[in-house]
Amino acid sequence: MKSLKISILVFASMVAACFMGTGKVQAQEFTIQGDLVSSYVWRGFYQTGVSFQPTLGFGIGDFSLTAWGSTDFDGASSGEGAAAKEIDLTAAYTFGESGLTFSVASLWWGGQGARKYFNFKSHETAHHFEAGLAYTLPVEKFPLSIAWYTMFAGADKDGKGRQNYSSYVELNYPFSVKSVDLNLTCGFLPYEAGVGVYGVPNSGFAVTNVALKGITEIKITDSFSIPVFAQAIWNPRMEDAHLVFGVTLRP
Repeated sequence: MKSLKISILVFASMVAACFMGTGKVQAQEFTIQGDLVSSYVWRGFYQTGVSFQPTLGFGIGDFSLTAWGSTDFDGASSGEGAAAKEIDLTAAYTFGESGLTFSVASLWWGGQGARKYFNFKSHETAHHFEAGLAYTLPVEKFPLSIAWYTMFAGADKDGKGRQNYSSYVELNYPFSVKSVDLNLTCGFLPYEAGVGVYGVPNSGFAVTNVALKGITEIKITDSFSIPVFAQAIWNPRMEDAHLVFGVTLRP
């Protein structure tokens, strides 16, 4: 319980420190959008069917605070249980033009009707607290990025109730072909601790997310268009594959 309280304090302190560091008047940016997807696949693992995923974000200077959620349609009409519901809160800070970004997130996917969102007891909470460090190469023609995420507190426990420190590493390479923005992804679990969250009985290193995503726009009028995307995803460890289509709605 003590370690979880410390983790929450670290999360809150980071948010406060980032705001304190923005004493000068800087441009503020808000992000309001929603994605409708044919299925929700996270880090190569299938989560739910057709889902709506809203985003509310705020950025000032090099700091950003983002709320992201997901809820499906299948569970709401199914006799098997309530709809899936996920709410993720992420605070991130980019260190100028260094290409380095540090983030802390609270991931919660307790589901509709689960409640107890504010239960932060170490062995009872449904929150997963995750720290991330991402770096983008300072090469304009080769903007490869690599990110490492580790769950350091919360519900990520091993069979003996100890913190599991599940980790995930992801490489991304964005590029464009004509009017389509593309992104190649390769994600993997670096060691056995990934079993706790991802449910993969791997003995160590495991590639779980190889994907190609394409984004373009459907032009409605000269001044209005709708972004759409498609993503092919392969999970070698699970011997599984997914094809996801999505529509983005934003002002």
